[in-house]
Amino acid sequence: MPACRVRAFSAVGVLVCLLFVGLSGCQTIGFYAQAVNGQLAVWRATEPIDSLLESEETDPVLRKRLVLVSEIREFASHELGLPDNDSYRRYADLKRPYVVWNVFAAPEFSLELVSWCFPFAGCVGYRGYFSQEAAQQFATRLKDKGMKDTSLDIFVGGVPAYSTLGWFADPVLNTFIGYPDSELARLIFHELAHQIAYAPGDTMFNESFATTVELEGVDRWLARTGRSAQSEVFESARRRQQDFLDLVMRTRGLLNAMYDEELPDETKRSRKADTYTRMLAEYAQLKEEWGGFSGYDLWFEESLNNAKLGSVAAYNQLVPAFQRLLAEKGGALEPFYEAVIMLSKLTPEERSARLPLNAAAISSAD
Repeated sequence: MPACRVRAFSAVGVLVCLLFVGLSGCQTIGFYAQAVNGQLAVWRATEPIDSLLESEETDPVLRKRLVLVSEIREFASHELGLPDNDSYRRYADLKRPYVVWNVFAAPEFSLELVSWCFPFAGCVGYRGYFSQEAAQQFATRLKDKGMKDTSLDIFVGGVPAYSTLGWFADPVLNTFIGYPDSELARLIFHELAHQIAYAPGDTMFNESFATTVELEGVDRWLARTGRSAQSEVFESARRRQQDFLDLVMRTRGLLNAMYDEELPDETKRSRKADTYTRMLAEYAQLKEEWGGFSGYDLWFEESLNNAKLGSVAAYNQLVPAFQRLLAEKGGALEPFYEAVIMLSKLTPEERSARLPLNAAAISSAD
């Protein structure tokens, strides 16, 4: 599966809504109820990792992974200065491949996702469900209903992990514990970084910061634990991820340009189909360059549409700027975090001035 970052609608916002906001409408109440019940079910399924490691009944394979998680978790706090709290110190086997399923929708001739707004939580371009069946049912209703004057492309995507941003202790889940060692460390470092600094509504800032921490963290973890031989494997995975994102962004650009043209709907449908066919051909070429790596096959096997492309976004454009900021702090993480926290409190315009998106602007500041 592609390593694109997708967030589920956090139960934090759901709980706040139910406590303080009067709701009306059976579907609205049903959505919030499933979210709260789903989050509570996750929490009820958790067990302390220390207890599982002490138990003789713990499966040996799981035990080995939990030992690794504990080592990664300690490294995160003691070597990277990430929050030393209860997150990723408990484990839950949910007996399913994903923790939530997100439903995305986009008009037939647009890549702009339909958004849903929630009190306190704001607006997001998806709806998250803790049940695949419930997600599919909502997707079907959405497809049948459509939008004014247009039909909808629908995509339902599974999510292996999400963050409650430190409001609650996020557990380790069966949905990602089997990841390769460096990928498991990356995920934990990334999610804990969101607890350090978070700018509401600024996804590019938040994801670029967390990605910077994960990359720096994995480099240090591999070097410190004698896993340097895994560095090339990790870098190869990162390059493949970037190749995938580049293909998605390139296809999005072609489609956006075509959708903006004054063309008959039938012409747009034909060109849309041709563009997705070309995307599949380019992916086949990428696989050859990757030596046959098939980790993205499932994403491409399911039908391509605007909602699926809209669900993948390149949010890491500010990573070079954050890496420059870390270098300015001499590679010291604590002052780096302090600077990022200060940035998170600024307006988006002020942040943009201090963290230029344009690579040339970053270079000229040297």
